[in-house]
Amino acid sequence: MGQHHHGQDPHRPARQCAQGHGHGHEHGPAHTDLDWAELAEYLVGQAELFAPLNRQAAAWVATRQPEPGLVVDLGSGPGVMSCLLAETFPGARVVALDGSGPLLERARTRARELGLADRFGTLEVQLPGGVEDLDYPADLMWASRSLHHLGDQRAALAAFAERLAPGGTLAVVEGGLPSRFLPRDIGIGRPGLQSRIDAAEDRWFTEMRASVPGSVPETEDWPGLLTAVGLRDATSRTFLLDLPAPVDEAARAYAVSQFQRARGTLADFLDADDLSTVDRLLDPDDKAGVHHRTDLFVLAAHTVHVARR
Repeated sequence: MGQHHHGQDPHRPARQCAQGHGHGHEHGPAHTDLDWAELAEYLVGQAELFAPLNRQAAAWVATRQPEPGLVVDLGSGPGVMSCLLAETFPGARVVALDGSGPLLERARTRARELGLADRFGTLEVQLPGGVEDLDYPADLMWASRSLHHLGDQRAALAAFAERLAPGGTLAVVEGGLPSRFLPRDIGIGRPGLQSRIDAAEDRWFTEMRASVPGSVPETEDWPGLLTAVGLRDATSRTFLLDLPAPVDEAARAYAVSQFQRARGTLADFLDADDLSTVDRLLDPDDKAGVHHRTDLFVLAAHTVHVARR
């Protein structure tokens, strides 16, 4: 379970979103049934768990864009990554951009608590058109797991690129590897459960993408797409989150949430035996479940694609 994602995406239980969404949650019309404010605690918890990975990613981006004046977090959610970007770039003003007012309120509160409020702002708009409401071109735009919620991803990238200052950088977090929480053989059910969850997740994600209003099929060649919209020097790098067993309670809670989301969202894509195994894993009273297992770990890889104007 787990690809695309900075650690959070409620409608992507695992692979392309949920696992990585540290925040990336700009949502289009297809996702207005989701109450992002109710999900704020989950989003913050996941983003904080992924902070070591995101800190490494931000430091790498800083080698390519060392002193940006304006940094924009596209689809910021509750602002965990926005604040991390503000810490990475102490000379920058940071704007958290999202479609959810309650999540942006969380972002402002977090920035205030971290002493960042004097150079931290928010903008409540929907992507991709909302980038036109920025007062100034951005020196760095960060879009973590927000792009795949937009129907026409190429057009969205073009809109982002247009709001970059000359020499500015666009960083897109999409892709990576499926996350892992357990060994191949966990002693219950058929071995290979997580691989089958991955396959179910891929089918689910394909259907989700097709259902987004204005959805345009696109080859997921992110450096190629960045180049196609007129940016240059496109490249990618992947960063690892490695939390070995035995995990702390925050990592265990995250693993539980991922299996819960898989159980709820992928029920139509998994067979009865696998659903039964997932139910056992989620049973707080079952010693073979994820609440008690000593072999539980979190291993996730997220890929950052960058290019400059």
